[in-house]
Amino acid sequence: MTIINRLLLLFFLLLLPSCGGQTVLGESPNVTLVSSEGLPEPTRVDLLSSNRPYLIGPFDKLKIDVFGIEDLSKEVQIDASGRLSFPLIGVVRASGRTPGELADELEKKLQGRYVRNPQVTINLEETVSQVITVDGQVSKPGLYPVIGRMTLMRAVATAGGTGEFAKLNDVVIFRNVNGQQLAGLYNLKAIRRGNYGDPEVFANDVIVVGDSQAKRLFQQLIEASPLITTPLIILLQRR
Repeated sequence: MTIINRLLLLFFLLLLPSCGGQTVLGESPNVTLVSSEGLPEPTRVDLLSSNRPYLIGPFDKLKIDVFGIEDLSKEVQIDASGRLSFPLIGVVRASGRTPGELADELEKKLQGRYVRNPQVTINLEETVSQVITVDGQVSKPGLYPVIGRMTLMRAVATAGGTGEFAKLNDVVIFRNVNGQQLAGLYNLKAIRRGNYGDPEVFANDVIVVGDSQAKRLFQQLIEASPLITTPLIILLQRR
């Protein structure tokens, strides 16, 4: 789903009256709004992309074994630039490669010069590939790793907090569960007040923080009229 489609879906969510249970959106029959009990947790199948090869990324931890050579068998962590430093070989680019491709690269570099017939195996020890997307009115939109238990409030805080024009009662979490795409509407202000719990978020969730058009309109008027001497009266149509 593109950002435009997500924003259109967000608009439809705002038009919906509060209701219990699940409501299927008319314009999007495959998207369900969950408003009473929150979004269900994704299954293991939802969390893992088994049909795609895993690509090594920055900060991943790998277990590298060179058969028969204990001194070359070690655990390494990929640095922020996606590279690793390996004995005898030096710096090698790892990011964007599968563990098998990286093993082949290490075998080629060890072959002949250092080891007669190297056999390298690489296993993934720890990954930060499980990420969430935080978009909309936050200070730093982007992809963020899910490390340990992550909640909506923590996810927004990780993205630098809400932006100047954030609409706190208009936060949507998109999630795929059993092949069905769900959307849950949440109110950050209500969560902060303890009106209901801070929902847990999971890998592959997309969080979109809404935009307050009223705040943005006032800001634009203030910037356009720095020497206002009378009150501003603005008619805002209710949605």
